[in-house]
Amino acid sequence: MTTEISNEDWDSRELVNQSYADVTFSEVDMTELKNNASSFTNCSFCNVNFNASTHSNAAFLNCAFTRCSFFDASFVGCKLLGSTFNRCSFSPMKVVGGDWSFAGLAGADLRSTRFTNVRMREVDLTGVRAEGAVFREIDLSGASFQNTNLSECDLRGSDLSSLDPGRVDLVGAIVTWEQAVQLATSLGLDVRAE
Repeated sequence: MTTEISNEDWDSRELVNQSYADVTFSEVDMTELKNNASSFTNCSFCNVNFNASTHSNAAFLNCAFTRCSFFDASFVGCKLLGSTFNRCSFSPMKVVGGDWSFAGLAGADLRSTRFTNVRMREVDLTGVRAEGAVFREIDLSGASFQNTNLSECDLRGSDLSSLDPGRVDLVGAIVTWEQAVQLATSLGLDVRAE
């Protein structure tokens, strides 16, 4: 059984319903890879290039990504439960649907990324830079937001119940009226109708 794949060129390769478990991927070029419903469980990715790759209904469960590049990558309906990201580059990655709950994105630069309709319960966004990013219709319940920069971020429709406005930069962030009331209430304001 393969436990390590290193220095390989997977450029433009198509993966359909493939399954990998406990495999280390090192220095693998996955540029423009097309991944349809393949699964990676407890895998490690180090210096892997995911640029312009597309992933549909795929799963990366409890995987570790270190120094990987996701430039222009897209994830549609994918599960990244419990996966961690360390010193990776993302912009302008796009994520639509799927489940990224319990993922570790602490310290990530998510500027210019787009997350829409994604479940991200208890995700770690500590120290994340997401200025100008899009986080629309995201389930962020239980997420960690300490020292997170969400300035000018589009947060409309997202669950911000665990966000402490005093510990997050929200200057210019876009929210709905309902979210504005929720944030004001969390600051201790008594919001009333006239």
